[in-house]
Amino acid sequence: MPWRAAVVAAFALLAGAASQAAPLTLHTCRLTGLGHDAQCGVLKRPLDPARPDGTQIDLHVVVIPALARQKLPDPIFFFAGGPGQSAIELAGVIDHLTARLGARRDLVLIDQRGTGHSAPLKCDEPTAEESLGRALDRARAIAALDDCRVALQKLPWGDLRFYTTTIARADTDAVREALGADRINLLGISYGTRASLEYLRAYPQHVRRVMIDGVAPPDMVLPDSDDADADAALAALFRDCAADKACALTYPKLAQTWQGLLAAMPRPVTFVGPVTGETRQVTMTREALRSLVRPGLYSPVLGAILPHAIEQAAAGHFEPLLALAAGGADIAEGEHFSVICAEDAPRMASANGAGSDEGARGLYRAACANWPRGDVPAAFYTIPRSAAPVLLLSGGIDPVTPPRHAERVAKALGPNARSVVVANNGHNVTGIACMRDAVFHFINAATDAEAQAVDTSCAAKVPRPLAFQPPLPARAKPADNDPNRFDDASPRAPEDATPPANKESR
Repeated sequence: MPWRAAVVAAFALLAGAASQAAPLTLHTCRLTGLGHDAQCGVLKRPLDPARPDGTQIDLHVVVIPALARQKLPDPIFFFAGGPGQSAIELAGVIDHLTARLGARRDLVLIDQRGTGHSAPLKCDEPTAEESLGRALDRARAIAALDDCRVALQKLPWGDLRFYTTTIARADTDAVREALGADRINLLGISYGTRASLEYLRAYPQHVRRVMIDGVAPPDMVLPDSDDADADAALAALFRDCAADKACALTYPKLAQTWQGLLAAMPRPVTFVGPVTGETRQVTMTREALRSLVRPGLYSPVLGAILPHAIEQAAAGHFEPLLALAAGGADIAEGEHFSVICAEDAPRMASANGAGSDEGARGLYRAACANWPRGDVPAAFYTIPRSAAPVLLLSGGIDPVTPPRHAERVAKALGPNARSVVVANNGHNVTGIACMRDAVFHFINAATDAEAQAVDTSCAAKVPRPLAFQPPLPARAKPADNDPNRFDDASPRAPEDATPPANKESR
C-alpha cells in the first residue's frame, strides 16, 4: 500500500544517512593549559575524499563543554592559524579568549588534517643552531624543506595532495554532523579566517555567526602580499616614532638608519647566539635582515623594542634583532606548504613580473617547485554574499593581514558583514579585552540585527605602546668636593648631616 511504501522509503533514507555519518565517541580528557576536563575523540576520515574506502586518517577533536546546564545548541568552532597550527594545542589560550561565550556554548577544536595529531605533517625538529642557520641561509632552509617533503611522502598518509582548505572543511562539516549540531558559530584567526570563509561558502546553511580576526581571504596570494604588507607595517613604525617626541629624540632618523643598514648587506656579522650563548659569525643578507625584523611587527608590544634593535644592529650589535626573531609559532610545515603550494603558488606573480624574489615569494617559489599540488575548485577563490552576520577584525599596523584585505572581503560578503579596525594593533586583536567583549556580544546577541549593531568604539581608544627607552648609563659617584653632590640627581647625605655651607655660615 502507498503508506507502507512511504514508511519503508523513510526508513531506508534514515538508514542511509546513519551509514554515512561516521561515529565520534568522546571521552573525558585533560589538556595542557586547560584548568578543567574536556571531551576528546577521533573521527575517521578518508585521506582521499573520492575514495571513501581507501586510506583513513584520524581526525582529532576536542569539545570544551559549556558550563551551564541549559546550554545553547549552536557550538563555537575555532579555526587556528598558520596554515599548520594545531587548534587543540591552543586550547588553554582559546578557552581564555572565549571564556564568557563558553558559559552557554560548547567550544569545538579540531586539529585540521596535517596538524597536531591528525595525520601530522611535521618536519624534523632542528637544533637551535640549525634553526638559526636556516633563518639566515635560504638555500639551507629550502634543502631542509626538500628533505622534509621526501620523508613525509613515505608516511601512510603522505599523499600531500589531500591537505587543502576545501577538503579540511569537509572534515569540519563531518564533525558538526557527528556532534548533532544544525548550526554553528565560526571563530577564525589568521589562516583560520580563510578556513572560516571556505566553510561559509561551502556550507552556508549551517552557519549562524562568523567572527574572523586578521583576514586572509582565499584570493589573497600570501607570498605576494607578505613582503608589501610587512614593509607597510615597518614604514608605519618609522612614521609613528618620528611623530612621538620621546622616540624621535632617542632614535633620530630611524628610517634612514634602517635603509643604510639594509644597503650595507650582505656583510659578515659576529654575534652571540640568543639561545646557545656562543659567538658566531655569519654573512647577513638583505632577506635575512628583513626576516629578523618581521616577527617584531606582529605585536606592537614586541615592536616597541624594534627601534632600539635596529639602532643596535646599525652599530654592529645584532643580538636584540636575533632575540626578537627567536622562537615563533609551532606549525606543521608539511601542512603549511601543502596548502600554500596548492592554493597560492599557482597564482603568484611570475619571477619576471612585479616585485622580486628576494623575500617570501622566492622562498615559496623554490619550496613549491616539487611539492605535490592538490586540486582547488575555482569556486574556492570566490566570496559570495553571506546571509549570516560576519564580524571582520583587523589591526591597523598588521604586517601580514592588514585592513585592506578585510575591507574588500566585507564588501563582497554584503550588508551582513562589518569590518572593524584597531588602528594601533598588529596581527590579531581578539586578545584585547574590549574586543573580546565585542566578540562575546556579537556571538551572544539574540538577533542578527543586534549582532550587527554591537558597539566596537573601544577599537579607536587602543594606544600604540611607547617605544622602548634604553636605560641611561649610571652616573659616576660624585667627589667629596663636588658642590652639587647633594642635588636631587646625586646620592643624598644622611638626614642629620649638615651641609658645608651652613657650617661655614655658623
